[in-house]
Amino acid sequence: MIEKPAITEQKIENVIAERWSGRAYDPLTAVSTEDVASLCEAARWAPSCFGDQPWRFVVWNKFTDEKSWQQAIDCLAEGNQAWAKNAPVLVLAASVNTFTHNGSDNRWVGYDTGAASISLCLQATSLGLMSHQMGGFDSTKIKQLANAPEDITCWAMIAIGHPADLDKLNEEELERELKARERRPLSEQFFSNQWQHPVNSGE
Repeated sequence: MIEKPAITEQKIENVIAERWSGRAYDPLTAVSTEDVASLCEAARWAPSCFGDQPWRFVVWNKFTDEKSWQQAIDCLAEGNQAWAKNAPVLVLAASVNTFTHNGSDNRWVGYDTGAASISLCLQATSLGLMSHQMGGFDSTKIKQLANAPEDITCWAMIAIGHPADLDKLNEEELERELKARERRPLSEQFFSNQWQHPVNSGE
């Protein structure tokens, strides 16, 4: 088990710096029912357009329904299955696409569901858990498994569990796990007043 806190240009809260998308999970240690509820509660209080809360999350837990959890694993891309099979909890992050109050299209559902998802992942970090969001999955199969309406949008699958020793990873996964965490510098992505004018340039 390793820790990989972000090396930041500015001081940030520990829970943000310590969240990272690891792949080495302990398959023998359950995520408690209380912790699963806490993750959901954190996502519930994310901000959303009109407070509409368009996100919908489906949770599969190996320790409460292994058959359904295995079916969810089978919906992942092969490369993700190789390591996610050790994560005892899988979560689908999805959304409804229309506003509750008037039925019109809500073009902010992806933004809002992303906010709820990162709230869930930060709560996982605060509980000593690890989370890993994945885009590699079959959305048609996962909708069928979840018995979800056809008109929802599936955004990500999230693996959650307790971190484990790295000996559970193959050579390629281990290389990625040990790779240094990197982000583009603030000056390339955050601007003051106009494009390409760095917010921290001092000019």
